[in-house]
Amino acid sequence: MSLLRSIRLLGDPTRVRLLLLLRREELSVAELQVILAKGQSQISTHLAQLKQAGLVQDRREGKSNFYRLKLEEASTGLLDLLEKEPGGVSEAAVDAEALELVLSKRRDRMRAYFDGLAGRFGREYLPGRSWQGLAEALLGLLPPMTIADLGAGEGTFSQLLARRALRVIAVDNSERMVEFGSQLAARNSVANLEFRLGDMESLPVPDGEVDLAFFSQSLHHALHPEKAVAEAWRITKPGGRIAVLDLVRHQFEEAREMYADVWLGFTELELQQFMKSAGFMNVSTAVVHRETELPHFETVLALGEKP
Repeated sequence: MSLLRSIRLLGDPTRVRLLLLLRREELSVAELQVILAKGQSQISTHLAQLKQAGLVQDRREGKSNFYRLKLEEASTGLLDLLEKEPGGVSEAAVDAEALELVLSKRRDRMRAYFDGLAGRFGREYLPGRSWQGLAEALLGLLPPMTIADLGAGEGTFSQLLARRALRVIAVDNSERMVEFGSQLAARNSVANLEFRLGDMESLPVPDGEVDLAFFSQSLHHALHPEKAVAEAWRITKPGGRIAVLDLVRHQFEEAREMYADVWLGFTELELQQFMKSAGFMNVSTAVVHRETELPHFETVLALGEKP
């Protein structure tokens, strides 16, 4: 292919992003959709143009087409220049992170097995087997620790955690929720549970106070979720952990009115970026549940450690 034609094709930012990704790894259309956050038809159109120009080649595996780079030396040199040029491809760094996430999921074959188990759990009856029993067993195995339940609401989850924790600090920005939760804890004689009125982005908790900072379906209510995660870093002890249980990004706009949601969930990459920017290490994410009813909300679990 001529150098001039290469230059013309590389004039489109999306095609450049595709080539930079495919020079790193062979990828399917579905994986490229996830990384670039673009529709299947748009990705396929660009790939068809690149294939016709001889820049990429594909192979069929099952129901998926996988694409890889097939470049002449001159075109490779152009990609090198574009990748190194400051500001040349502004999304390249984010694409590289998203690629690593996709590849980690591809390697995680074991999760598919456990997802299958989760799909059967609850549908097939066995005497004595329940999610409540499993949760109680897992909580009983946790070491005693100080836990911050951030965006705790009335504290249903906080009370469950308090059955095992040394101490639970439940933080919420609603006076009525804090009052109700405090009364409920007192009525049930939960002495190691303390409710505090405060915002997730400015927590009423001293530095390095807790072993675990937990956001349970609350981070999407924060005006600035990255600030809330940074606050979680501040209050966590060295060696402590963060856990975020939240919705995967969705398009159910009605949630803003129905549930006062500020954000329509988050992508795994966004959660990873929040945590890494705050300073957490060994960050991992996984989609752990998908509702069977419309609009099929999905739940993502993100974990990280403070060095």
